[in-house]
Amino acid sequence: MRLSTKFSDALHLLVFIDVFSDIKITSDLIAISIKTSPVVVRRLIGSLRDAEIIINDPNNHQPIFAKEPSEITMFDVYLATEGHTALFEIDHDTNAECTVGGNIQEVLNGFYTNAEAAAYKELNRISMQEVIDQILIADKLKKARAAQ
Repeated sequence: MRLSTKFSDALHLLVFIDVFSDIKITSDLIAISIKTSPVVVRRLIGSLRDAEIIINDPNNHQPIFAKEPSEITMFDVYLATEGHTALFEIDHDTNAECTVGGNIQEVLNGFYTNAEAAAYKELNRISMQEVIDQILIADKLKKARAAQ
C-alpha cells in the first residue's frame, strides 16, 4: 500500500508560498519544486482554500496565507489534506481462533489510539511559522557548508 504524500506536499506548498512571495507563483512553478503535476498542486490549493488556510490575494490572484503562519498549525494542514484518515490501520481479517489473531486487533487498537493522539498533539503544537523558519535555517546551513 502506498502512503499518501498530500500532507507533506501541502506543507511544501505553503512554505513555498511564503518563501517565494516576491515572485509570481503558479501551480506549474510549485509543481516543479514538489516534483508533481500542476493538477495535484491545484487540488491541494483547493483543499487548503476550503479549510481557509489560504486565500487568493485580491491584488494579484496568487495564493497567500489566510492568517499569519504562526496561527496555522501542522494539524490544521493535516486535517485539510488527509481529513480524518487514521494514521494506522489494523488488519481485521485474522484468525479469531489463534492466540495472536484473536487478540491482535484489541491490543493494537489501544497502542494505535495512544500513538495517534500523541502525533496529533505534536502536530497541533507546531506552527507553519516554525516550519518556514526551519526550512530557511536548513537552507542557510546547506549553503554555508557548500561554500566551505
